[in-house]
Amino acid sequence: MQTRLLPLLALVMCACGPAPDAPAAQEGSSPPVETRAANAPDQKPAFAGQTRAPGQALGVAYSVETVVGGLDHPWGLAFLPDGTRLVTERAGRLRLVGADGQLSTPVAGLPAVDANGQGGLLGVAVDPNFASNGLIYWTYAQAGDGGNGTAAARGKLISGPSPRVEGVQVIWSQTPKLNSSLHFGGRLVFARDGTLFITTGDRSIQEGRMQAQRLDGTLGKVVRINADGSIPSDNPHVGQAGAKPEIWSAGHRNLQAAALDPSGRLWTVEHGAKGGDELNQPQAGKDYGWPTATYGEEYSGKPIGDGITAKAGMEQPVYYWDPVIAPSGMAFYQADLFPAWKGSLLVGALRGQHVARLTLKGDRVVGEERLFEDLGQRIRDVRVGADGAVYLLTDAEDGKLLRVVPKP
Repeated sequence: MQTRLLPLLALVMCACGPAPDAPAAQEGSSPPVETRAANAPDQKPAFAGQTRAPGQALGVAYSVETVVGGLDHPWGLAFLPDGTRLVTERAGRLRLVGADGQLSTPVAGLPAVDANGQGGLLGVAVDPNFASNGLIYWTYAQAGDGGNGTAAARGKLISGPSPRVEGVQVIWSQTPKLNSSLHFGGRLVFARDGTLFITTGDRSIQEGRMQAQRLDGTLGKVVRINADGSIPSDNPHVGQAGAKPEIWSAGHRNLQAAALDPSGRLWTVEHGAKGGDELNQPQAGKDYGWPTATYGEEYSGKPIGDGITAKAGMEQPVYYWDPVIAPSGMAFYQADLFPAWKGSLLVGALRGQHVARLTLKGDRVVGEERLFEDLGQRIRDVRVGADGAVYLLTDAEDGKLLRVVPKP
């Protein structure tokens, strides 16, 4: 793909939300936004509101601006302190998008990326101490003995006309590696204590799926490491024979969304099979069920395993979608630019081609709204900028970085 320098907001699309004077739905007073039949209609939620929460149209009017286009399947988005945006392209390129909207040449110095299928250059994050150390972090599909797997690396970003990273270190690699082009996970989230959460996938194939609940590998896990790749001493399985010490939680399928809530707790959203996308709040040492206990069914229509949705010792999702929305990217909205959205959880949807805005009450979802459906775009990542705007990445060969602001 040729490098292009596009002016900020070169293309503006007006995507207007509902009329601003539309009444906000009251909790429990509206039918759910999902009207399609469930893929697994005989499955029942474990508690009220675990799926198909009441619809809640808040009546917010917005405009959607294109910051930059011409991105090849953009995957991850992060912000530098000066407002520069870091954007990964799945094919293996990391780009800088300046505050003026200029798109950089690809950042040089990254390790080899195994860009195949769902694999490639994935998540990106900025060190909490970037102002003093200049470090950025990224996840990617790494080839090696036995196949490939998710890996995380870091390096010092050197900006300028020809940006590059120096002192690159691979700080974590998934084990075992398998021959698959699917289910890499790949989100990065810094906890408030400076440790780094990395989400993974089960690699989709049966060999990987059956390891998601085992502790001797890191397939289908949330892992937690220190920023230099060392293991935090308070991880739940440190010192446990036969267990990988970096494991934080187990029993996940394909985690492509992760964010901290306002209190600093980690939340994730993962791709389920046919009818089993999940919102979870992963806690240390807990098992989230995949593939033993899960909602939904196989793509063939057959039950997954024994077809059970609950089992002692396995955690229930906070929320699930059936049919699926194919979630990717999430952010808690705490800014003031959209007062009505404050406190909401925003979840991107690939297949659903929208952003699910979830209203939370404690640790429960009590309302759901589908935003930006009129764009007709697969949403790969969702972030909130320092300006309070909502930023979206669209998953396409001609992908875009979009900025959502209130409608004038």
